[in-house]
Amino acid sequence: MKTYFPSPFFRFMSLLLAGMMVLVLPSCHDEVTSTYTFKTVIPVYLEMSTIRAKDIVVAPPQELENPGKIYIYGDYLFVNEPQKGIHILDNSNPAAPINVNFIKIDGNVDLAINSGILYADSYVDLLAFDINDIRNVKLENRVQDVFKHMYHHHDTGVIITYKDTVMTADSNQMWHWGRPWVMMDRVNLSAQSASPGSQSYGQGGSMARFTLMSGHLYAVDEYSLRVFDVADAKLPKHLKNIDLGWGIETIFPFQEKLFIGSNTGMHIYDAKIPSDPREMAVYQHILACDPVVVNEKHAFVTLRKGVNCNNGVNELHVVDIQNPRNPTLLKAYPMLHPHGLSLTGNFLYVAEGKHGLKSFDVSDVMEVDKHQLEFLQSMKSVDIIAGPKSLIVIGPDGVCQFDYSTPSVLKPLSCIQVKNPVVV
Repeated sequence: MKTYFPSPFFRFMSLLLAGMMVLVLPSCHDEVTSTYTFKTVIPVYLEMSTIRAKDIVVAPPQELENPGKIYIYGDYLFVNEPQKGIHILDNSNPAAPINVNFIKIDGNVDLAINSGILYADSYVDLLAFDINDIRNVKLENRVQDVFKHMYHHHDTGVIITYKDTVMTADSNQMWHWGRPWVMMDRVNLSAQSASPGSQSYGQGGSMARFTLMSGHLYAVDEYSLRVFDVADAKLPKHLKNIDLGWGIETIFPFQEKLFIGSNTGMHIYDAKIPSDPREMAVYQHILACDPVVVNEKHAFVTLRKGVNCNNGVNELHVVDIQNPRNPTLLKAYPMLHPHGLSLTGNFLYVAEGKHGLKSFDVSDVMEVDKHQLEFLQSMKSVDIIAGPKSLIVIGPDGVCQFDYSTPSVLKPLSCIQVKNPVVV
């Protein structure tokens, strides 16, 4: 694979920084210097033609290293390994999930499943896999150039992506100068179970960037909503892009509407005409990272401080959406550092990052704070799915499942540990 290196400007800046380090190094031999080690990201330049020329390999089961998105379809649990591919686990018994195989997909971040067809991104392309025989997964289609925002030079087919890297420096300030290499928030689909016509959809978490509804696949990036016709599941057709502004993070479908979370607010789109969603309203809030789940009357939105929204707040907002053209904040509750969340009936589960996992009875939305059920501080968490058989929680330490038949008392069922836990 051909790798492109940063432009002459970046090389010049690197030499300049190296020169500055030489100039500031003390001449006294007994001077004590401090060494700092930290995780960051560096840009990597790749050719899409090289990526497309590689065979898509369905490999034997592999150990989870750094899980991203989670998705349920039937008795199977799908776990994304960011930039690498998708693990498939037989979850017919949540107390003992079985790792079945691994689909190697360069540049994969998201997934969704429609009638036995798995959609997954591969950098700028959308791939469609037939998973009806889970042990004989086949690539059916590749729709090219639908996520063009990743191109560095579109005319030459060069894309830019980022690689997690551990860096060591003599100063903890050097790498923050101009913030060129700071670690980006990885918000990494959510699909409500639905069956329009003969189609069947899976279920994802609240940190979704893809979702399925009414025979259409919807995908958001930082700036736009992409619409695909998937009436013929094996042949997704890219219909249009809709500009949403900036800072777009998540998407959640409910009753012919799309609820889109961003750094600055929640967008509500009318999708009664699935191929042509129209904006209904925008609920605006302070700059903060923002996933959302909804029911017939309310939207529950978690706001948190993050790299891309460092001036934000850590709160749970309850928004009245009975008039979707005029969403109204009912109450804001302080949180520690909330990430994803899941709503099932009158029970809300909130991932509090490194602080743990919380559950609430939200029957009375004006007194949510008075009806906290549990706070599992040992369960570091970033996203949750309240599935038909178990509550699935993903965090830096692994993918864990709980029996939540008694909502106020979560009972551990299983936990798949990961090779390289990430910091949240």
